[in-house]
Amino acid sequence: MADVTAKSEAQKEGEAAVDTFRKELGPFVVAAQKTRMPMVFTDVEPGHPVIFANDAFLTLTGYSREEVLAKSFQSLLAVGVDSETMETVETAFRGECDHEPEIHYKRKNGSEFWASMFVSPVCDDSGTVVQHFVSLVDLTNHRQDNARCKMLIDELNHRVKNTLSTVQSIVTQALRRPAEPAVIREAIESRILALSRSHDLLTHRNWEGAGLHDLVDTALHPFKVVAGCAERFTITGGNVHLSPKAALSVAIALNELATNAVKYGALSNDAGNVAIDWTVSSAPQDRLVLRWREHDGPPVVPPTHKGFGSWVIERGLPHELGGNVTLEYLRAGLACTIDIPISSGAQA
Repeated sequence: MADVTAKSEAQKEGEAAVDTFRKELGPFVVAAQKTRMPMVFTDVEPGHPVIFANDAFLTLTGYSREEVLAKSFQSLLAVGVDSETMETVETAFRGECDHEPEIHYKRKNGSEFWASMFVSPVCDDSGTVVQHFVSLVDLTNHRQDNARCKMLIDELNHRVKNTLSTVQSIVTQALRRPAEPAVIREAIESRILALSRSHDLLTHRNWEGAGLHDLVDTALHPFKVVAGCAERFTITGGNVHLSPKAALSVAIALNELATNAVKYGALSNDAGNVAIDWTVSSAPQDRLVLRWREHDGPPVVPPTHKGFGSWVIERGLPHELGGNVTLEYLRAGLACTIDIPISSGAQA
C-alpha cells in the first residue's frame, strides 16, 4: 500500500510540475503539443525524468501520458543498450556531443525503433540549465530502407558474378575447339541471348524465381518462330516454381536442345515435333524430372564426338544444380531427361 501511495504522490507531483511548466512557457508548450515531431521536456535531475511529452511522442512510443511523466529518459532506451550508448546520451544532455546521436529505443509493446536525438538546454534568467528539450526524428524506416538497399546490392553483385561466370564459360567452351569465326560468334551470341531472355523473365518476377511453364515458353519462343509452327511443340506440366539459379540453368539447357533440334533433329524438317513434360516427386526429396522427346525428325545417328551443347547439358547442368541428365540418341528422336532437386513446395 505504501508503494501505491508513494506512486500516487509522485504522479501528483509530476502533474503539478507539468501544470507549472505549461504556465511558464505558455504558447510554446501548446505549439509543441500539436507538432508532428516527437518531443519531451526533462528535468535536470539524474536520469532526466520526463516532465512533458507531446502527442507525437506518445504515438511513437505507445505510452500514455501518465506512464511517461516522471519516468527517466534512459528507461525509454531499448533493452540491452550498451554503456557506450548510455554515455553518448549523457554527453548529449551535457551539450558535449558534436553530432545528433542515433539511439535505439523501445516502445511500450516491446517493439523497437531508431531515432536521432536532439537535445537543447532550457535556462532560467541567470543562465542555469533547469530543463532539457528533447526532440526525436524517427529513423526506423530510413534504416530499414538502407538495410534493404544493402541486401539488394549484395544480391545484385552475387547475380552479376554468376552471370559473368556463365558468360565466361560460354565463351571459353565456344573457343575451345577450332571453328570458323562466324560459327564461334553464332554459338556465343545464341547462348547469351538465351541467358538474356531468362534474365528478362526473372526481372519481371523481381528475381524471386520463375514458373517452369513460363520459362519453357520464353526459352522456346524464338524456335517456334524458326520452326514455323508453335503446334510442333507439345508442352505439358504445371507452372512449377524454380529458383533464379535453376531457371537460368534450365533455360540454357532448353536453348541447347532446341538449337540442336533446329539444326539436326526434329525441327530440321517439316514433319518433326518435340514433346516436353515434367513431374515433381517428393521422395526422398523434392525433385523435378523434365523430359524432352523428339519425334518424326531425321533418323538419329549418335555423334562421334560431343560438342559444347552436349557439354552444357550433360556436365554443366549437373554441376550447377546437383542433378542428373541423360541424353539418349534414339533412332526415332533425341530424348533428354533432366532430374534436379528443387525447393520444397515448388509445385504451382
